[in-house]
Amino acid sequence: MKVLLIGGGGREHALGWKIRQSPLLSNLYVQSGNPGLNQIGEPVEVNEKSHGDVRDFCERKDVDLVVIGPETPLADGLSDALADAGIPAFGPSQTAAQLETSKGFTKEVCAAAGAPTAAYGRFTEPTPAKDFLRKGSMPYVIKADGLAAGKGVVICESLARADRAVDEILGGQFGPAGASIVIEEFLPGEEASFFVITDGERIAPLIGAQDHKRAFDGDQGPNTGGMGAYSPTPVFSPDVQQKAIDRIVAPTLSEMRRRGAPFRGVLYAGLMIENGDPRLIEYNVRFGDPECQVLMRRMRSDILPLLHGAALGNLPETPAQWSPEACALVVLAANGYPGEYKKGSLIDGVENADAMDGVVVFHAGTRRVDGRLLSNGGRVLNVTATAGSLREAVERAYAAVDAINWPDGFCRRDIAYRALGATHMQGTASR
Repeated sequence: MKVLLIGGGGREHALGWKIRQSPLLSNLYVQSGNPGLNQIGEPVEVNEKSHGDVRDFCERKDVDLVVIGPETPLADGLSDALADAGIPAFGPSQTAAQLETSKGFTKEVCAAAGAPTAAYGRFTEPTPAKDFLRKGSMPYVIKADGLAAGKGVVICESLARADRAVDEILGGQFGPAGASIVIEEFLPGEEASFFVITDGERIAPLIGAQDHKRAFDGDQGPNTGGMGAYSPTPVFSPDVQQKAIDRIVAPTLSEMRRRGAPFRGVLYAGLMIENGDPRLIEYNVRFGDPECQVLMRRMRSDILPLLHGAALGNLPETPAQWSPEACALVVLAANGYPGEYKKGSLIDGVENADAMDGVVVFHAGTRRVDGRLLSNGGRVLNVTATAGSLREAVERAYAAVDAINWPDGFCRRDIAYRALGATHMQGTASR
C-alpha cells in the first residue's frame, strides 16, 4: 500500500513511525522538512494548500491512502477534494470538521445529541458577552470559536479578567478564529483525552491519555499546544471510557449522520471527569499533539487497516491491541514559547537520547543544515519513553531529556504529577 502523510510535526512523525511498521506498506511518502520523518519515509514536495497539487501527486504515484495529520488541511476541505477524485483520505469532510473548527457548531450538535457538556453562550460583540458574564458566576472559560492552534482558551477567575479576554479575542488576538467567542461555565474535575477511529457508523475505541496544556510546572503560565503527555491515566477507567462512548461519542456520530455529514477519521474528545462521569470540553478532528505520540508508542496492532478502513467506510471489527507498558512524553520547547521565540539554535545529543532503552524522540520543530540539527519552531522535540510503570517511564523520559544539550530550550519537570502524586521532578531542562 502506498501512503502519503500530510503534515510535518511531532504528531506526524509519530504517525509515520507507526505506519512504517505495517507489513501492508510498500511506500511511505512524507512532506520534506521534518528530519525525523525524512528518515522513515521518502521526502516529497507536496503543497497541502493546493488540493490540485496533492491530487496530481497521488494520481502520478498511484497513492492508495492519504493520511491527513493537522487540522488546517481538513478545515480547508482537502479530504473532500481527494474524495471527489476517488482517492481515499483519512480525515473528515470540511463540514464534519466543524466539530473542531467551530466550537459553536459543536455546542449545537451536542445539544441536539444530548451529549453532556458545559452550559454556554456564543457572541460576536463585546457588550452582550459581558452582560452574559454578569448573569453567572466565576470562573468562566472563554474560547475563540475557530482554530487557534490550541491557544485560544482563557480560564477567567475574575470578572475583570473575563472582560479583558472578551475584548482581546474579539479585538483580533487570534485573528479570524476570534471573530466570535464561546463563553462556557467552568467544569470541575480532571481532564483526559479520549480517541476513537470511526468510519461514520462503527467505532474503534483507542485509549485515553492526559496532556499538560500550561507552559510551566504546576499547571502555571499560558496555555500551549501541549507540554507533555502520558498514558494510561488512572482517571480514565474502562467504565469512564464506556460512558464516554455511550453518552458522548456515539450520540454525536449519530447526530452528524442525521445532518448528512457522517464523520470519518479520528475523533478526539477532550473530557472533564468528575466522580466517574465524563462531560465534553471540546472535540478535535485529528490526533492530539502530543497525545498521539504516546498512543503510537503503546499501540501493538497494525494501524494501517484502521486508517484505510475508516477512509473507505469499512472499519475492521478487530479491536486495536495495546501494550500494558506506560508511556510518558516530555516536550522540549524554545525559550519564550508560547510567546516570541528564536529559531536556528543548535541542538546536540538527540541521537544519544534516542539510543536509550525504551526511548524514541519525535521531531516537531527541527531542521538540518549542513548536518547540524537546529531548532525551527516553538515545540521542538517530543521525548517519549515506555516502561513497566508510569513512574519508570517518566524517569526514563527525563533521563533522555538530560542527554540532550540545548541551552535555548526548556521543559516542564512535572509531567504526570497527578497520576504519580508528586508536584515536581528534579533537574534542568537541558544540559
